[in-house]
Amino acid sequence: MTSPQRVTEDLNATEGQRWADVMPTVSLVIPTLNEERNLPYVLARIPEWVTEVIVVDGLSTDDTIPIARKLRPGVKVVLESNPGKGAALIAGFRAASGEIIAAIDADGSMEPAELHTLVGQLVVGHDYVKGSRFLQGGGTVDMEFHRRLGNWGLLAAVRVLFGGKYSDLCYGYFAFWRDNLATLDPDVPGFEIETLINVRALKTDLKVAEVPSFEARRLHGVSNLKAWRDGFRILRTILRERFSRRHRSKVIDLR
Repeated sequence: MTSPQRVTEDLNATEGQRWADVMPTVSLVIPTLNEERNLPYVLARIPEWVTEVIVVDGLSTDDTIPIARKLRPGVKVVLESNPGKGAALIAGFRAASGEIIAAIDADGSMEPAELHTLVGQLVVGHDYVKGSRFLQGGGTVDMEFHRRLGNWGLLAAVRVLFGGKYSDLCYGYFAFWRDNLATLDPDVPGFEIETLINVRALKTDLKVAEVPSFEARRLHGVSNLKAWRDGFRILRTILRERFSRRHRSKVIDLR
């Protein structure tokens, strides 16, 4: 007689296979700059069903690239000489071959297992899915008061100028169908790329979902984010997009 435990294991395996059978291909883009101490944690936690891992390196001076290749055989390494997170993400998006493109930070602050939720929302019909630290079930232990205040102010500006109802704005955990890359058309070099993509998703009427996400502290090293400098660049991006005539046409999903 088959034990209940064995039956449960067989059912779980069957459900996992069903998920794999309908799962679109997924490219995960990870921008890096001297992240050799954080990559072992991040790469080990990426779900097995992720089809392609793309490490976009901004000319690291440590062993980021050798460690990525050692820990993740088959990893696609893209070298990006232009500085900035935006430049790295754009290079990674262009190199991606998956039907879905996702982005995650390399510092260990984001949980790779949450990719399941982001991708799941795309599969059920959304065009663009973003993590939020301020939905129930999410959170952050890595945001000082002045950054919280700045995030709230920028979020309020987007709500007023674009009518969006985002709960989080400046967070780099997101995923979208590759077919929508030309629509989002990211074209900024720095940390403002996250806000730009969020705003353009609103402007082009993409079907957007937010999912809870928890942000931990960076494991090792120091962030390249400069709150005041990058906050100003984000505000400038919001205002530019509000008065730009580009990226206003409604997108028709032909999938």
